[in-house]
Amino acid sequence: MRLIDTSNEHDSNRQGGPRLDPRQLTYTEPQCIKLLRMDVSKDLVAASATPLVLAILAEGDSYGYAIIKRVAELSGGHLQWTDGMLYPVLHRLERQGYVAAKWAASENGRRRKYYRITKEGRAHLAAQREQWRAVDGTLRGIWMQACTI
Repeated sequence: MRLIDTSNEHDSNRQGGPRLDPRQLTYTEPQCIKLLRMDVSKDLVAASATPLVLAILAEGDSYGYAIIKRVAELSGGHLQWTDGMLYPVLHRLERQGYVAAKWAASENGRRRKYYRITKEGRAHLAAQREQWRAVDGTLRGIWMQACTI
């Protein structure tokens, strides 16, 4: 059980911070507390890979390592993709016509394979976005209900 202070009043005459009145403490269910560090299951990583890659490419053309870094950045470090996870996704999206690739020289002169989202990829991303909104809304609804019971 975790108790939190739900009051907005603070005792300014006391040193060391606000005084807690036990009558103003509220019980919070453990599932309502945000975790600071977590491991995301392989199933969730796999399910989210396509919309994440397409959304990143919708921001602009990119290459593998930059996509991996962007995923880590967007997830606050919770998703740590590897080459072995990303490249099969990119190759599948390329076969499906959602992504196109071309080799080009990078800033340092090395050749890199750059990926871009296609028109079909943008349409697929829009459909994925709607599906994820439905899943997200459903989960938020049940979890918020669980936190208020």
